[in-house]
Amino acid sequence: MTFEKLPSLLGEALAARGYAEPTPVQAAVLEPEAEGRDLVVSAQTGSGKTVAFGLAMAPQLLDAKGALPFIREPLALVIAPTRELALQVSRELVWLYGKAGARVATCVGGMDASKERRALGQGAHIVVGTPGRLRDHLERGALDLSQLKVAVLDEADEMLDMGFREDLEEILDATPQERRTLLFSATIPKPIVALARRYQKDALRISTVGADRGHGDIAYQAMAVAPADIEHAVVNLLRLHDAETAMLFCATRDNVRHLHASLVERGFDAVALSGEHSQNERNAALQALRDRRARVCVATDVAARGIDLPTLSLVVHVELPRDAETLQHRSGRTGRAGKKGIAILVTPYPRRKRVDMMMRGARIAFEWIKVPTPEDIREKDRERLLAALLEPIEVDDEDRALAQKLLQERSPEDLAAALVRVHRAKLPMAEEMVDHGQNDRHDRSPAKGQDRGQDRGQDSGQGRGPERSGNDQGPRPGFEDTVWFRMDIGRRDNADPRWILPLLCRRGHVTKRDIGAIRIGASETLFELPRTVAGKFSAALKRTEGGDAEGEGGVRIEPVQGHAREVLKPHKRPPGGAPPRHKAKPAYKPKPHRAR
Repeated sequence: MTFEKLPSLLGEALAARGYAEPTPVQAAVLEPEAEGRDLVVSAQTGSGKTVAFGLAMAPQLLDAKGALPFIREPLALVIAPTRELALQVSRELVWLYGKAGARVATCVGGMDASKERRALGQGAHIVVGTPGRLRDHLERGALDLSQLKVAVLDEADEMLDMGFREDLEEILDATPQERRTLLFSATIPKPIVALARRYQKDALRISTVGADRGHGDIAYQAMAVAPADIEHAVVNLLRLHDAETAMLFCATRDNVRHLHASLVERGFDAVALSGEHSQNERNAALQALRDRRARVCVATDVAARGIDLPTLSLVVHVELPRDAETLQHRSGRTGRAGKKGIAILVTPYPRRKRVDMMMRGARIAFEWIKVPTPEDIREKDRERLLAALLEPIEVDDEDRALAQKLLQERSPEDLAAALVRVHRAKLPMAEEMVDHGQNDRHDRSPAKGQDRGQDRGQDSGQGRGPERSGNDQGPRPGFEDTVWFRMDIGRRDNADPRWILPLLCRRGHVTKRDIGAIRIGASETLFELPRTVAGKFSAALKRTEGGDAEGEGGVRIEPVQGHAREVLKPHKRPPGGAPPRHKAKPAYKPKPHRAR
């Protein structure tokens, strides 16, 4: 299908922008069965839906000659959830309807409301805005919707999630009953169905998720790390991929502020977007990304809505999305217009199962990858440096004269080494990780012939404990008198010393040297501390408990009553009785410690 049947002025505008043929969602809204009808369109972010609804409403806007009539009241209204998305939609409609003489007015929060009212008073064919600002203009009498022919709700699911239901209802109630309503949404949950049932008539349902290959141009990856290593993992990902533009998603504005400051301190050209930034600050940040003065954007979900960066090739979920829809919206910032993108979920070890379930439920193919090590990054740096220096270049006489002078002072090898050194000096340093990402542990099953019950106790591998095997040399210095503690996570929760050790250090304000043996059972974990630090450890636990209930702060840690030998001693079956229930099975059978 091509754009041949469109009005000539729209076809010329599309050709000038390089559009040769419609995307699946654009083709679907141009089908004869969709003409003049209300539509409920499910299409992924970046599928060309802005141009799609721009083309879909053309029959209601253009006259017989393919031009727009002179009228003061708007003929079309487009409602978007955020300022950035509204501004982006406005820019798209300006070039699409520019040759037809369209006047497009944009009404968004954070801009000069008096200028918007003047633009509305002078007359606008198309009005694009956010729900709150449009409602404000409507109540003040600046926005007259009595002649409206088409109403478009872009990313309607997000607007309902953001609490704009009342605003949308008031705006739509002020429009004529015979208007045409186009509802675009990445997902169609029950609230969207209820909204469509109330404000649409005989709506045609269009879904182009499969045709758009919503995930086809995005490679999804997940990377399991120790909770204490998340920030280091993000740094190494940025260094490994060296993306032209990367976007990092955090859950809160505080986390955006912290991560942005950490990246800037390390030497990254980064900007931040969150609810605490003014419109001028947001515009400056986006312009820096478009001008290549910044390459990394740290943002919250809402602040990143509507951002269209053609060079964005890497999306990192620093904090896991709350659901598959949020994952889809975040990741949809990349992989647009046929370009390839990568979306990486940085996953704390305790939450690997949640990621598996979310991706499986969303039917998204992904792979677990290892955390990039400094060696991996250095290898990539070498490849990129060689490729950059071996590219053909044009030099003038002044450059050659300077090169000859340098060769008189230094050997070619020294000059090449100096060039490499200058190049590397500009790069942020890679971070050393607590764990290098051996992420196949949760997929590992016991070896053939090995009884799973024989592996109920697991040591941290550091030879720490109350006694040692072999030539009994007694406990390690400092662990003659210890106190044992219990954690309410075990092997079923993917407990592993690689992330348990950093967790204990952060929660208890101790060092790794203060932590003795670690015994990991099916549903709980035991570890020991010298009695001299146990009091300080317990006091710190009370201060750090409860914060981030789904993360480290939600892990319950408490001292164990009784002697460690009794705690770790396997349970015995009662004489003549049945074996104990699953919860009473021996969970901790300590392996003998290796002598150092």
